[in-house]
Amino acid sequence: MWYSFGDSERRGDKGMFERMLPHMRVNTIYDIDLQALQKKGLRGIITDLDNTLVGAKVPLATPQLVKWLDVVRDHGFRVVIVSNNNLTRVSRFAEPLHIRYVHAARKPAGKAFLKALKELALPAEETAVIGDQLMTDVLGGRRMGLFTILVNPIAPGDEGFTTRFNRMIERVALSRLRKKGLWPEEERHS
Repeated sequence: MWYSFGDSERRGDKGMFERMLPHMRVNTIYDIDLQALQKKGLRGIITDLDNTLVGAKVPLATPQLVKWLDVVRDHGFRVVIVSNNNLTRVSRFAEPLHIRYVHAARKPAGKAFLKALKELALPAEETAVIGDQLMTDVLGGRRMGLFTILVNPIAPGDEGFTTRFNRMIERVALSRLRKKGLWPEEERHS
C-alpha cells in the first residue's frame, strides 16, 4: 500500500513540521511503484540503510532486498546509500552489492545529500530519497529539493539513542500535522 501526500510547499505552508511531510508514504521499499517514479522523471534513488533497507542489526542484504535492488537497476535507477552510521557498518553492507555510499552523513545536513547527488550524477529534481525517519531522511531530502519517500521502520526496537530521540520529535510533528489535516489518521507512522 502506498499513499501520496500533497506538496504542502505549494500551498505556502513552510513551517518546520510541514517540511517533515513526505511526498509519498509506503509500508516498505517493496511497495514503491518504480514506474510511477519514472513517470515523475526520477532517475536516482538515495536510500537510508538502517531500518529502511534492513533492520539496524542485520549486517547484510537479504535475498529479497538483493532481488529488489536488481529490479531497481533494471528500471534504470542509479542508487546510493546515505547513512548516519559509521564506515564499517555501511561499507560492509554496500560493497558486496556494488552500491556507492556516504557514511557518517549527519542527516538532515545537506552536505551528504550533495555528495550523493554527485555520486549519482543527477540533479535533485530527478532524485528520490527513501528513509524511515522524518527528522533525518524526509526533512533533509525536502530541504535539498528531493522527492521524499517515507517507509515504516523495519525493526524499531533496535534503534539507538539518537533515533529514539528523533522518534519523540516525530510524534510531536505528527500530532501537529494531524491537527492541520496534513497527515490522515489512518496513515499513522509509529
